[in-house]
Amino acid sequence: MKKDLTPEKELLFCALGGSGEIGMNVNLYGCEGKWLMVDLGMTFSGMEYPGVDLVFADLEFIEERQKDLLGIVLTHAHEDHIGAVPYFAADLGVPLYATPFTADLVRRKLQEAGIAKEIELNVIEGTDSFALGPFDISYIPLAHSIAEGNALLIDTPYGRVFHTGDWKLDEEPLIGEPATEEELTQLGDEGILAMVCDSTNVFNPEASGSESGVYTGLLEEVRKHKGKRVLVTTFASNVARLQTLGEVAKATKRQLCVAGRSLDRIIEVAKDTGYLGSFPDTVDFTRAMDLPRGEVLIIATGGQGEPRAALARVADDSHPISLVEGDVVLFSSRQIPGNELAIGRIQNQLAARGVVMVTDRQSHIHVSGHPGRPELEALYSWIRPQILVPVHGEIRHMREQARLGRACGIPKAVDQKNGDIIRLAPGEPGKLAEVRKGRLLLDGDIIVPADGEAITMRRRMARDGVLIVVLGAKRQITVSGIGLPLDEDYDEFVKEAEGDVAKALAKLKGAMAKDREAVSEAARLAARRAAQRWCGKKPQVRVILPEE
Repeated sequence: MKKDLTPEKELLFCALGGSGEIGMNVNLYGCEGKWLMVDLGMTFSGMEYPGVDLVFADLEFIEERQKDLLGIVLTHAHEDHIGAVPYFAADLGVPLYATPFTADLVRRKLQEAGIAKEIELNVIEGTDSFALGPFDISYIPLAHSIAEGNALLIDTPYGRVFHTGDWKLDEEPLIGEPATEEELTQLGDEGILAMVCDSTNVFNPEASGSESGVYTGLLEEVRKHKGKRVLVTTFASNVARLQTLGEVAKATKRQLCVAGRSLDRIIEVAKDTGYLGSFPDTVDFTRAMDLPRGEVLIIATGGQGEPRAALARVADDSHPISLVEGDVVLFSSRQIPGNELAIGRIQNQLAARGVVMVTDRQSHIHVSGHPGRPELEALYSWIRPQILVPVHGEIRHMREQARLGRACGIPKAVDQKNGDIIRLAPGEPGKLAEVRKGRLLLDGDIIVPADGEAITMRRRMARDGVLIVVLGAKRQITVSGIGLPLDEDYDEFVKEAEGDVAKALAKLKGAMAKDREAVSEAARLAARRAAQRWCGKKPQVRVILPEE
């Protein structure tokens, strides 16, 4: 391999996102001087990035090799696999490839961003194969919690890769027709060099379960609550669950109401691409509220605690849909790690109003879209790869899947993380190098590094507050504090801090007294020490000097 990390007569793998975390999936395959990208996702921000909504993988490594990137192949339409496309596809300047449902959602995202005409978007029908340089690629349909979940079969001069994407096993998926055991076994018979596999649910000792079972669970649960308004919150992208809820509404003779723009978009795309053909007509919010309480079933976004989603607004009574004591909310989705506090906040608001809540821990109203251990073991036995590369999980998930794969007889399992360049062939599989990885943030309308000064400063200000020290032209000193825990003592603190700054400046002599940098630093330290003495905080200090 060359020093510039161009793949030679070899097959390489590198994750820039999604290996060491759940979400933000970006995977690269390198072969004979060229690179292929699989998925370009994002994740949602948490408390560690104040004021930020979206987080992306840092693509610097592949951006520097843009001329050798052949295309971006999208496995399915979840945001953690396609969410970054509108922000980076134009700069990367390569074609996109997706099946119809995914392509329709991506096209709408590109149109909203005003860049649809700049991006070549290729729609791949069924299992048609297509070639990109040394890569020959086919979609292999697998069950997942969205329409058209797919694995990729990537054929190269050095062996075939089975890239699972997100998947599960489901004999009755309701939406789509996943590959059968016989078809997957045939792929294994033909020989698979490496399987790059979803690790999300590796600690689950049971299979994820079928969507058909969720229909029965939801039907029984809705029937329990006669005369009550029932709201079901689920992932907007779960087309099979939407189909299920449509059937439940018909079976219980309830009118269906949909709350959430992402739900409206998914339903429209699903219908345009041949899904949800029997989905019932919906009623608007006004009509839903006028119906007798036991004659409406509401589907709403926001089950992960998103503050601007429909459920959050229903919970704080700022949405046209209202719930009262005795009404019911069914959480038909799993709690994504990291969202516990946000979900708990909304559930507490609902509980305070007497709303009854049911989760998947109390009733069979949700199944995961990711494989438990029995499903992983089954796929291993059908595909029989020579190498297992766990992805899509935190380190603990990926290491556990590597152990499981070895225990099931897979000859080699590679431990890797974001930024590791892994040689899959020829020779012994293993790590060759480590390249830059990291996170980028959508901060307002600007993409900035996660470790940049703006975010670092914002985090510090949120923790310790801010002091502004203004040095006037006539040696007048003004100190103002923001976010300091000194409500009752604030005036006394300001007086003392201003005195401390004056004393510090008086000690400067000669050239130092005229050195603007020295004056600013002396004032900053004096004000910060005063704040630490008064409240134990070390605030960020901004010193404003008089104009020269």
